[in-house]
Amino acid sequence: MDEKRELTSVDIAALAGELGQYRGAHVDKVYLYPEEELLRFRMSDYDRGRTELLIEVGENKRAHVADKENVPQAPERPPNFAMMLRNRLSGATLEAVEQFEFDRILKLRFEREADSTTVVAELFGDGNVAVLDENDDVVDCLETVRLKSRTVVPGSHYEYPSARFNPLTVDYETFTDRMRQSDSDVVRTLATQLNFGGLYGEELCTRAGVPYNQDIDGTDESEFEALYREIESLSRRLGEGDLDARVYYESDGDERVRVDVTPFPLEEYADRESEVFETFNEALDDYFANVNADHDDRGESGSGRQRPDFESEIEKQKRIIQQQQQAIEDFEQEAEAEREKAELLYANYDLVDEVLSTIRGAREEDRSWEDIEATLAAGAEQGIDAAEAVIDIDGSEGTVTVNVDGTRITLEVSEGVEKNADRLYTEAKRIEEKKEGAKAAIEDTRDRLEEVKAEREAWETADDEDADEEDEKDEQDVDWLARSSIPIRQTEQWYERFRWFHTSDDFLVIGGRNADQNEELVKKYLDRGDLFFHTQAHGAPATILKATGPSESPDEDIEIPETSREEAAQFAVSYSTVWKDGKYAADVYVVEHDQVTKTPESGEYLEKGSFAIRGDRTYYEDTPVGVAVGITCEPETRVIGGPPSAIDPRAETSIEVEPGQYAQNDIAKRLYREFKERFADETFVRKVASPDLIQEFLPPGGSRMVE
Repeated sequence: MDEKRELTSVDIAALAGELGQYRGAHVDKVYLYPEEELLRFRMSDYDRGRTELLIEVGENKRAHVADKENVPQAPERPPNFAMMLRNRLSGATLEAVEQFEFDRILKLRFEREADSTTVVAELFGDGNVAVLDENDDVVDCLETVRLKSRTVVPGSHYEYPSARFNPLTVDYETFTDRMRQSDSDVVRTLATQLNFGGLYGEELCTRAGVPYNQDIDGTDESEFEALYREIESLSRRLGEGDLDARVYYESDGDERVRVDVTPFPLEEYADRESEVFETFNEALDDYFANVNADHDDRGESGSGRQRPDFESEIEKQKRIIQQQQQAIEDFEQEAEAEREKAELLYANYDLVDEVLSTIRGAREEDRSWEDIEATLAAGAEQGIDAAEAVIDIDGSEGTVTVNVDGTRITLEVSEGVEKNADRLYTEAKRIEEKKEGAKAAIEDTRDRLEEVKAEREAWETADDEDADEEDEKDEQDVDWLARSSIPIRQTEQWYERFRWFHTSDDFLVIGGRNADQNEELVKKYLDRGDLFFHTQAHGAPATILKATGPSESPDEDIEIPETSREEAAQFAVSYSTVWKDGKYAADVYVVEHDQVTKTPESGEYLEKGSFAIRGDRTYYEDTPVGVAVGITCEPETRVIGGPPSAIDPRAETSIEVEPGQYAQNDIAKRLYREFKERFADETFVRKVASPDLIQEFLPPGGSRMVE
């Protein structure tokens, strides 16, 4: 069974109810982790103190309050999206949490003085988070959406997906009409036409005693009624917050892994090991904080890098066997109890038949359930046996609960003694089938226990000569794109806050991102022997081709090759307004370091970020724009960007861009998705080449990928 990675509509309905308890919490700060597409809201709640709310729309699609131990460390540089949220939400109060219709969409409304902000988490498909103002216009979003059916882009009015059918609010007639319109079987109809999904479709069938694969045409009225009662029960529990959250486990070879988390215990998982949690939020937090580790453990089992903890594994398998044995005993007792109820009905046939016949007769006379209950209570006071046997009547369910020889039995009023008994026998048979499944599972666990013991014995007698073989391989022939796991190796450099790249000859080129950085570069980093590049266009970066590093002694005798000069010129023109204006070439000049000054001519004024040039200039005429963005895997793992001739040889893979129609944010996401498709290790791309990191190497203005 695959691990759960997305919340269902039922999950979100349960979650919204619990999160509603945090109304009144104040937002302290918001963080964004671009690699995981994870938002973190750090809040202060009067009753609970510090509260951490996580919303993830990447590989995992989830939302829940998290224990502080399960919260990732704050990123060093908050992305623009996080800064926007901080500006809008700092000090704001969480006023409402709700699910949109019966969809996998969670809405959180925050209020602050005169403004209102709604955060919409789309926990389906590719996932998205949209931030809306008080008019439901999009302030910003993680992903732009442009489809025929809907558009989600900054500045537009937010459009929800077409509302899904909500089975939790329909009446019986609407429910049966929608079911009967289907030409499929019962479980598929519940899953798709009523939007319950596969798991809860099966769960409803199981609870109602309706076969999964039964055709709709072969389903009778009593079965529709049973299904509707289960839906009503589910709706009622969600509405009342009557939850009993569970995390379910599965044994896969030598691993015990989390595979699902649910707001209620499921009949479908009755034979699985589970852990009970006080709240659904706590269950979600435990599940998603550990599911990746469980998955990694499963994928890396047998790697042999260190001695496995065989003793713990053996104890775990023994514990699982004890739980499975207890489950088998419980199933046996439950099945026997159902059979005993059926036999008691036959042993007291006349008494039970009188109870059912009396109630049916009264209903045929249009007497209310309350009137019938009052009449039976009066009969019990008079000592009438049939009336004394009645414990409870539930008109909404159409059932009566009777006491037969000290045993409580719930009966369907519309059915006779035989059908009620058959239903109990059928339930006993279903429980017996679960018992057989548990028996098969316990045999598998016993086999696994013996395997672990054998592995321990083999480990203790085997030589571990090649434990570090993988680390000692010569990496020069590694196909990084095909590697399933790429180690992260990074060191921070002083120049990374500027625009930068290394030329084909390994010279560093740095450029300013704004006027302040242009000032700083010239004042602090333009040294003897360096070259200064600039375009004739206004708004170009101050570009320095460094002859040395910041800690090295300048040397005027260093000869900088023409190749590096041309690449620095292309860098200067590509990150200027030339690109933003959609042009493909412009003139660039280069001067020596001592020709650049902040002292203007008499009667002139220099703006911030501007400089005066003394003496002759060397021009690179019609220098073409050109930028490539790539990912390196050795010696370090990082995004790089700059002139294609310098980037392509250094990168494991790269993508060239040119002036085009996509905004920086949009083209960054397109490159990110393309890189994810190229690497087998998608998690590596998320860690080292998030859209925000890619965007740092893109020119201002619109771009598109070069085909």
